[in-house]
Amino acid sequence: MAGAQTTQGMPHLFSGLIASGLVAAVLVAAGIVAVHREHTTIASTAPQLFPLKNQGLAFQRAAADASNVLPLYGSSELTAVPVPDRANRFFRTAPTGFQVSPVGAGGMPPLIILQKIAALGSDLRGKKLAISLSPGLTAHPGRKAYEGNFSLTAASETVFGAPLDFKLKRQIASRMLESRSTRQKSPLLGFALRRLASHRWPDHVVFCALWPIGKVQNAVLEMQDHFAALVYVLRNIKPTPKQRPEVIDWPNVMAKISAVTVTDQDETRRSSSSAEQITPGKRDLAFRTRMDAGSGWTDLELLLRTLASVHARPLLLSMPMAGQFYDHAGVSRLARESYYTRLRALAQRYHFALIEFKGHDEDPGFLYGHQSHLTAKGWIYYDRALDDFFHGRAPRS
Repeated sequence: MAGAQTTQGMPHLFSGLIASGLVAAVLVAAGIVAVHREHTTIASTAPQLFPLKNQGLAFQRAAADASNVLPLYGSSELTAVPVPDRANRFFRTAPTGFQVSPVGAGGMPPLIILQKIAALGSDLRGKKLAISLSPGLTAHPGRKAYEGNFSLTAASETVFGAPLDFKLKRQIASRMLESRSTRQKSPLLGFALRRLASHRWPDHVVFCALWPIGKVQNAVLEMQDHFAALVYVLRNIKPTPKQRPEVIDWPNVMAKISAVTVTDQDETRRSSSSAEQITPGKRDLAFRTRMDAGSGWTDLELLLRTLASVHARPLLLSMPMAGQFYDHAGVSRLARESYYTRLRALAQRYHFALIEFKGHDEDPGFLYGHQSHLTAKGWIYYDRALDDFFHGRAPRS
């Protein structure tokens, strides 16, 4: 009797195995199609900036794999104030042989950029990319901004998949645990981070035991990401911009943009004159103390260590401080120099190219008021630096 029941159950088992195999085959085939479409449409998606590109990894990975695309990571300067010469628009038709692929959103701190870089891992080996830094966010990243830009896909890949040494991962985990969203988005990720950040060896053993489960979570998130990317391409893909090679006369472009009157200069002067002038240098000590104590410096160094670990070739671009605003607020140029000095020391420690645009610290035409948003002039300077960097020339400030 038992043998008969076993025999009767065999067809159901085989049917289930066949069905499971067919589902797996369909999923694999769909994934292959999605990856293919991501790469074949990169010329259209690279210049665009949209939430799925920022939150997922599929489009970022396609940009990293493209030899004629330069990824640019940053914060609100990539999204605020519609400027025609913003890098992704300026290089949209690849005038000098490459496009710029922006990734970023308002308030994106270095720790979030770090997770994206770590998640891409070996795809960035030998790859040139640029990172735009805002002085305020670099030293003092906002916790809400971190939570608003948090990507479970990138965070999970950082913990369970990134090719980083254990000590670096442990330090990254400690910083990630300070955000509630990191723990809430995935109980598995939160639990693993606590084990990873611990200095106790039993916790490290538990983390290693969780590794296979984490890899499964990464595979599921990656598949979801590819499917979402495929849907986006099918629904929203725009015609590929026609490539228009041209020789850019940078000296002429720079001269023209410098001669243009920036309306925001007048607004800055009016706001400065209407506000009470604070004694020059009165707030220098408070400024230096707050700048030196900023937790963002820890995150920035972790980011640079991550870039070095994945063997990426970055260009660091830092917007200048809004000098006129700070002068009026009682913070002298000498005090502001502490930011540039510290940033320069970090870049030199890891042998990364850096342009901090310090010479435009008191240039009212470079930024919009006291905000960390580039004007048309500021973006032209960014564009020239990116063009120099991509083509192997020493970037100019």
